[in-house]
Amino acid sequence: MANQDLRVGIIGVGMMGADHAERVVHRTAGARLVAVSDPDTARAEALAAGFDGVRTITDPLALIADDEVDAVIIASPGFVHEEQVSACLERGKFALCEKPLTMDAESALRLVEAEARLERPLIQVGFMRRFDPEYAAMKELLDGGELGRTLVVHNVHRNKAVPPSFRSEMIVRDSLVHEVDVCRWLFGEEIDEITVLAPAPTSAAAEGVLDPQVAIFRMAGGGMATTEVFVNCQVGYEVRCEAVAERGNVTIGLGQSVFVRQDGRYGGDVPDDFRSRFGRAYDLELQAWADATRRGEVVGPTAWDGYAASAVCEAGMESLASGRPVTVGLVDRASVVGATR
Repeated sequence: MANQDLRVGIIGVGMMGADHAERVVHRTAGARLVAVSDPDTARAEALAAGFDGVRTITDPLALIADDEVDAVIIASPGFVHEEQVSACLERGKFALCEKPLTMDAESALRLVEAEARLERPLIQVGFMRRFDPEYAAMKELLDGGELGRTLVVHNVHRNKAVPPSFRSEMIVRDSLVHEVDVCRWLFGEEIDEITVLAPAPTSAAAEGVLDPQVAIFRMAGGGMATTEVFVNCQVGYEVRCEAVAERGNVTIGLGQSVFVRQDGRYGGDVPDDFRSRFGRAYDLELQAWADATRRGEVVGPTAWDGYAASAVCEAGMESLASGRPVTVGLVDRASVVGATR
């Protein structure tokens, strides 16, 4: 594939999948959108009609098996990810799977084991923050050692509003999961323990929904991280991260576009949703995926990262219910690889 365009199929053309379709067609070099699939066939057909040469394939497994599809973007709901990622592995096709990898640690581990048996990585998980220029600069600075060992990470993750169907557990599984991956990546180690606590909920939340939530991670190397997740904050989409190290600290996400300090005041724009804040990150993520796939490689978050995030979130939902710290039960990574070779 190194000398030809990567022929991409997309499964799921809701908000995220449709956004990726536009991105593949208009902003990803070396890639070409050739097919889409969605249970809502009218929606899939309407999207395909907006681009030249894009087919609709009703069955997502048929899209994966199609000889004219080289690689697959999976933007379908999480509960069908295991079947679809498994099909990609069986067909030997590279896939970019939006988070979560699966809905629970057990099924995510099955995918890690299946990929390990191939002895060839094929799966990248869509934790796009690793590709965001601000997060990437923070990671480079921390890894450079100038500030010493990273001690604490503080995260803020706020959405302007979510639908009433967005329940308490989804705040952990679908929102906090990004900070789970960010902290594992910044510290370069696993999360050993998670505690998720909830204050009295905002009046803007649906009945019975615990929003906001505060999560505390204990890292394997002794560091700690805190995350506030507030999905009905009513202001806009805010994501910030501060890393506190031995000889300094670094903060990102203080303002979007132009951030002005003048006459004793400061401020900037607050975007309405994640597509504005992380549009560039998605562009870079997809380009990196396409380039790596054409080389026969995987870059960015792996199937293991998807499994680890699922395991932490599973423990987080248990902690949310009990109010107590819960140990994360990760299997030994080396034993998984060794057992499947």
